Amino acid sequence: MSINNYSCLGIEISALSKQGGALTGAEIVQQPAVWQQVRDLIVSRSAAISQFLEPLILNKELRIILTGAGTSAFIGKCLAPQMLAKLQRRVEAIATTDLVSGPDLYFQPAVPTLLVSFARSGSSPESLAAVELANQLCPTIHHIIVTCNEQGELFVNSKDRSNVLTVLLPQATHDRGFAMTSSFTSMLYSASLMFGLVNSDEQYCQSMSQAAADVIERALPLVRGLVEKKFERVVYLGSNALRGLAEEAALKLLELTDGRTVACFDSPLGFRHGPKTIVNDKTLVVLFLTNHPYTRQYDLDLLRELQQDGKAGQVVALSANQDMIDSADYFHVTELAHANNLELALPYIVFAQIFALLQSLALGNTPDRPSASGTVNRVVQGVTVYPFLGEVSHVSGR
Repeated sequence: MSINNYSCLGIEISALSKQGGALTGAEIVQQPAVWQQVRDLIVSRSAAISQFLEPLILNKELRIILTGAGTSAFIGKCLAPQMLAKLQRRVEAIATTDLVSGPDLYFQPAVPTLLVSFARSGSSPESLAAVELANQLCPTIHHIIVTCNEQGELFVNSKDRSNVLTVLLPQATHDRGFAMTSSFTSMLYSASLMFGLVNSDEQYCQSMSQAAADVIERALPLVRGLVEKKFERVVYLGSNALRGLAEEAALKLLELTDGRTVACFDSPLGFRHGPKTIVNDKTLVVLFLTNHPYTRQYDLDLLRELQQDGKAGQVVALSANQDMIDSADYFHVTELAHANNLELALPYIVFAQIFALLQSLALGNTPDRPSASGTVNRVVQGVTVYPFLGEVSHVSGR
């Protein structure tokens, strides 16, 4: 078992607690079970969600902004490509940190807007300010608030407003560790369900959860081997929605190792355009391979190229299909041979979370509170939000 009364990810609970990783470890391994709770919640609210969303989406002028900060912003980056294809509406992922620092550059008063906010705590200054700025600058504004904390200001302030749909996820999703793990996947999954981007059938949810549980069980030997090689640099690569996932994977490693392992991200096609220079014999490259037959060709081309270059310390590909070239180091994710990118994202990120946790422990960090200096916090601090008094302007050089 990966977690029981005695161990988590093969580490005794008492030892993991002493190393400051018990919260993060438990929150990683709980995800397959938590996703089923999330699915049940969204299905139970499907009528209210449809009643709120359908009239908005019928408007061809609708603009959807997906927002959050840090990990929460990457949820939008994962969702946006598939939402564009599904809804045939204008969909943009814009971080709250950008919306707050340049509201006149991003908000468009003449355009009906749906702001979808993702927030674990719902108490970060930028999350609250982005909502208020949207209300201030957009006469026709609606909100969806997806959060894990019923005591967060974002949730409390949004209740009982006719232009707001609040989605409070189960308490288990409100991660107590520093890094967002089950908070990230649960908010991503809930939004994917709300917008009809993934299969909502109970059996399919079980298959996806089983795929992730299988990653937790079978990936440990591979991950431990990667940690033992003491890579100094790690690159995550993915196409389209999986590029957003690669960004989250890189952040998770930076956070949990307190910046001691350099991590970056890109798309397989984009990686050739300069960022590939980071690769040396102390570099691990991880590719999140799509099932999409057209895009997969590009993913596999880069995989072959990296192997032929022979410069990386190791290249690992995660794949739900087994059409890999024989020499490829890869981890096969079961159950999801026909899954789309958002369905693949959940078990894929579990692999990256486990690696980040074990890498952190190997470096002597405390994953639950990884910032040794205390300058980086679970809920961001030190942000002053200034009142916006100007007019909206998109004039160059204002």
